[in-house]
Amino acid sequence: MTSNHTDCHYCLQSLCGRKYALREENAYCVTCYDSLFANSCEECKQPIECDSKDLAYKGRHWHEACFKCVKCNRSLVEKPFAAKDELLLCTECYSDEYSSKCFHCQKTIMPGSRKMEFKGSSWHESCFVCQDCQQPLGTKPLITKDNENYCIPCFEKQFAHHCYSCKKVITSGGVTYHDQPWHKECFLCAGCKTQLSGRRFISKDEYPYCEDCFDKLYAKKCTACKKPITALGGAKFISFEERQWHRECFNCAKCSVSLVGLGFFTQQDDVVCHKCGSA
Repeated sequence: MTSNHTDCHYCLQSLCGRKYALREENAYCVTCYDSLFANSCEECKQPIECDSKDLAYKGRHWHEACFKCVKCNRSLVEKPFAAKDELLLCTECYSDEYSSKCFHCQKTIMPGSRKMEFKGSSWHESCFVCQDCQQPLGTKPLITKDNENYCIPCFEKQFAHHCYSCKKVITSGGVTYHDQPWHKECFLCAGCKTQLSGRRFISKDEYPYCEDCFDKLYAKKCTACKKPITALGGAKFISFEERQWHRECFNCAKCSVSLVGLGFFTQQDDVVCHKCGSA
């Protein structure tokens, strides 16, 4: 059925002298229009009549007077707002209730503003700066010390250790020797120049040596077996008149009995037990 705008398209009552509304080129009296097409208000659940302003957001509708912040009850008409769990809030209430607090200044990070995330905390972009030079860190590499963030150059300038050997910055790991920091790759045997990190070594005149080099250069030789006597690991040895023996090598030159803890005689360059020496 078509309408010539003189009768209501639905109830067919005359529209002469009455208010009416158009929908898809058809005219309806206000009563029919409201009953057929009016949206229900999300707040008061009453129809939004054709002579009222219908405010819509994501398929839902409100009377102009009902379009308010659910927390502070202030009107949201022509004001910025945010939605949480289908509830509408003004930006101030949303920020107080749900927005992150800046780790640095402890102020709210307002919705829509850019924030930086690092180690589970949030910063205003303007607060996420190097503690020393105050330049923005953005997505640059950084190092944290005592809950403060530093760009790499500033951290190295203030806190990083420099290798005792090459003088360059030690960025990770490292070895401490005589209270001095070394790169692992710079901590070498003073003799053969092999890396000592993770290996046993012996210090001599403030220089580190691997066991082999120390034995070759400094260890005393056993009078009996002629092999080096090293003190590494607490090895024990016998010393007599500027001669040394491994404990296991300090034996009678004739009967081979151990002389450790026993009296002995010397015969030229040999040591012998009392029995062999008295024979």
